[in-house]
Amino acid sequence: LVSLIPHLYEAPQGSVLIDGHPVDTIPLSVLRRAIGLVPQETFLFSDTLRANITFGAPAASEEQVVAAASIANLSGDIAGFPEGYDTRVGERGLTLSGGQKQRTALARAIIRDPRILILDDALASVDTITEEKILSHLAEVMRGRTTILISHRVSTVRNADFIVVLRNGVIIEQGTHTELIGLGGAYAELYEKQLLEEELQQVE
Repeated sequence: LVSLIPHLYEAPQGSVLIDGHPVDTIPLSVLRRAIGLVPQETFLFSDTLRANITFGAPAASEEQVVAAASIANLSGDIAGFPEGYDTRVGERGLTLSGGQKQRTALARAIIRDPRILILDDALASVDTITEEKILSHLAEVMRGRTTILISHRVSTVRNADFIVVLRNGVIIEQGTHTELIGLGGAYAELYEKQLLEEELQQVE
């Protein structure tokens, strides 16, 4: 579904709008410059971390690179690499962990300063503590721009202005975190289950 926003796939005419304009009426170059998409499957080039972060924003300054990496909670990892930002990541980022790949892709999206930021299960490979840090850093980035968070974790979306719960491609619930917990439905059930899992992990 999220791929319909940057017009990667055709949608029924007039069904996907941005500021009231159907996406198929917006020039692709304009549309995609306005969108920062971090997909589930992250693609990295066999190049340096710096080159991967600045892909799409080649004129970015060193300060912008460091700031984007910091927001993505990646700067600490990079500091531990012998070559720092000049570390080569290998074909498809094979030298990085799954979480490091996703955070590199997140930094790449952030540095472009898009009007619309889409994170498609982009924090799935990071632990809950790292996720909390990233979301805290992202709070300032998300202010004043449209941000779409797609996740199976309630902790990722609980502070969103509006939450839509999908099951088999169908909307089954929608509202704020508080409203959905009050419904006592699928969202509330998932929240209780994940809360219990986190408590059990802490005990271990």
